[in-house]
Amino acid sequence: MYVGFSAISGTVGSDNYILGWSFNKSGQAQSLDVSKLPLLPQKGKTKVKTGLMIMILLIAVTLVLIMIGGAAYILRRKKFEEIREDWEREYGPHRFTYKNLYKATKGFSDKELLGAGGFGKVYRGILPSSNILIAVKKVSHDSKQGMKEFVAEIISIGRLRHRNLVQLLGYCRRKGELLLVYDYMPNGSLDKFLYKNEKLNLNWFQRFRILRGVASSLLYLHEEWEQVVLHRDVKASNVLLDAELNGRLGDFGLAKLYDHDTDPKTTHLVGTVGYLAPELTRTGRATTCTDVFAFGAFMLEVACGRRPIELQGLPERVILVDCVFECWRKGAILDVCDPRLEGNYVKEEMELVLKLGLFCSHSMPAARPSMRQVMQFLDGDAKLPELPNDNACFGKKKRSIRILIVIS
Repeated sequence: MYVGFSAISGTVGSDNYILGWSFNKSGQAQSLDVSKLPLLPQKGKTKVKTGLMIMILLIAVTLVLIMIGGAAYILRRKKFEEIREDWEREYGPHRFTYKNLYKATKGFSDKELLGAGGFGKVYRGILPSSNILIAVKKVSHDSKQGMKEFVAEIISIGRLRHRNLVQLLGYCRRKGELLLVYDYMPNGSLDKFLYKNEKLNLNWFQRFRILRGVASSLLYLHEEWEQVVLHRDVKASNVLLDAELNGRLGDFGLAKLYDHDTDPKTTHLVGTVGYLAPELTRTGRATTCTDVFAFGAFMLEVACGRRPIELQGLPERVILVDCVFECWRKGAILDVCDPRLEGNYVKEEMELVLKLGLFCSHSMPAARPSMRQVMQFLDGDAKLPELPNDNACFGKKKRSIRILIVIS
């Protein structure tokens, strides 16, 4: 015998519940006590409860995701946060965003580091919007005093245009840091060719062209722009070479920027030992004459392939200008030429460069030529005077190097 249940509601959907049943195969089935039967389940209550739990869970997950996203956004904004003030609006076109510079340098990765100097580290970068190669210099400037003048000076420097200057494209400032954006020079600094790699060498034609180019850029800074710009740190590592190995003077004007943050009772002596004019170490006051002195040391450096000061076992040191002067006195000035040139140079040009380097290195500022005169000598438009046969004129006396001078 089979027992079953069936129900029908026609074409309308319905829920049917069996709350209890009684069956006896051999007689009358036991009656059911309706009061003891379970209650009918409330229709939709379980579904509502389940749906409510799912909704609460979704809301909670959404809120957590929003909080995580908000925190990430705030941290990202803080990471690329910059300082912008009302007075900077006039400099807007010259300003780069920190975010773009961060991306360009791959987060200022050590792999993109080109070098480090007295003014900060320099990184190679590629602007994401234009794929233009740039060099980004990080310059520390912790004090808020003089920041407006500092930025104004940078923008002013950015207006300088000369084929032998590294072009300053713009800036970015963030917290206590300034980032300066320059044209990228693919062949790096000149000192790499003079000292750091035996496989790299420059012939005399290239060296003479570099000297003339740097001289031309200094003349522009000193006399041909609307105001005098002092470089204050002319040296081989600050001369960069473009794709055609033309010399481009970099870091021009940066030393002057630091004056905005200088205690009025203190003068910071900016420059590099070996290129510092004697009067600069006494007074701390830079002039066009001190730039000429540094250029003289630079000329001798390029012609001789030697640093202005060389250590040969402490405490003895060899000063290049002294060596060149002694060879000139002996009538053998060409003996100091860079041996890597293997004698392949124009004798008259080499003698001119060495003698002119000595003239620029004269201990008396008034006896040094101006950069305009230097260009006239290099171009053959004026004849170089005879050198004075006096040791004191070229630094044979004791040299004093001081890095910080306090003026009482």
